[in-house]
Amino acid sequence: MTVNRRTFMGTSAAAAAALAAPMVKAAGHGRPKVIVVGGGAGGATAARYIAKDSKGEIDVTLIEPTRTYYTCFFSNLYLGGFKTIDDIGHGYGTLAAGGVNVVHDWAIGVDRDAKTVSLAGGASLPYDKLILSPGIDFVDGSVPGWDLSAQNAMPHAYKAGSQSELLKAQLMAMPEGGTFAMVAPPNPYRCPPGPYERVSMVAHFLKQNNPTAKILIADPKAKFSKQGLFEEGWQNHYAGMITWIGPDFGGENVSVDPAAMTLNIDGEVNKVDVCNVIPAMKAGRIAELAGVTDGNWAPVNAADMSTKADPDIYVLGDASQQGDMPKSGFSANSQAKVCANAVRGALTGSKVFPAKFSNTCWSLIAPNDGVKVGATYEATPEKIAKVDGFISQTGESAEVRKATYEESEGWYTGITTDMLG
Repeated sequence: MTVNRRTFMGTSAAAAAALAAPMVKAAGHGRPKVIVVGGGAGGATAARYIAKDSKGEIDVTLIEPTRTYYTCFFSNLYLGGFKTIDDIGHGYGTLAAGGVNVVHDWAIGVDRDAKTVSLAGGASLPYDKLILSPGIDFVDGSVPGWDLSAQNAMPHAYKAGSQSELLKAQLMAMPEGGTFAMVAPPNPYRCPPGPYERVSMVAHFLKQNNPTAKILIADPKAKFSKQGLFEEGWQNHYAGMITWIGPDFGGENVSVDPAAMTLNIDGEVNKVDVCNVIPAMKAGRIAELAGVTDGNWAPVNAADMSTKADPDIYVLGDASQQGDMPKSGFSANSQAKVCANAVRGALTGSKVFPAKFSNTCWSLIAPNDGVKVGATYEATPEKIAKVDGFISQTGESAEVRKATYEESEGWYTGITTDMLG
């Protein structure tokens, strides 16, 4: 039978037992179908692993509107001049050649009862399992004076690509001695592109090209990840250039005027030349349209990344509310492999391994001065829980920091191949 939301919610143990069995041809349309929405670190990885490991037993479709994927990770290095925009751009051709049906369109709706996904182009695609990895959208009104209509005047550059190029162009056009301002986001937020690595890369660019320029950070958070490492690096490499204003000094009482190019911090109006506004975040819109969010994020089960609202819909990466893992590309890639294994097992009866997760976040502060933080995680009934972790230390040698940066370069090559083939 077709198990939909109404029958699932209205039945008891018998239905639960039926759900545990393989679901081949559950919707009566030949090979079981998996639709993946979002072609980033989570979605592309899940699509690739399901297609590869099922060896043709599962029909896998990836829905992604853009033809070139620009990685949020390393996009700050583009701003700093360490990478070109082409260095962080990747196509989907190899993924398609590996058995994934890649559809370049927008997913605009999910019918959970009919188990279909609607596309902007007019198509309606059926699924047995649906994986959503839509990244983030922004919370309306979280920065007074700013909305998406202002993103050309005050870019967010939190979706890599054209926004990254715009922010870089504004950075290059800054007048001598001008001010670059950032409105930092509240927790939780996507990282990368980490705000404080971005400050470091902007500072590096300005030190080379506009050394009397200043950087102003308005931050609603009293502390941030790797703070001691960044502050040490800023003092070592960019002394006197960067001013961080936390909530004790008005960093949580901020508004902007894009037309006047001003930043108001607790009543003090600052004229700025470039303003990078990073608003509060929430799950990408399609997760909300699917009815699987709590208003901001999508609560999921740690064992397989299935949503608490619907056992046939999974949410990966930034959009998920899963516990202790940060909202990073590494996290999304790790979660995708767990999800892919679980989905393949549910649809074909193949073995499902216990969920294990890992993450590392690297940040570049200056040339060959890389730092990192990371952890391993396990699935518990309540959440993805941290098992142990590590972090770079202040005062490390230049050799250690250079090795950390080189490690990040190797990881970048590895993860983009793992995602896209």
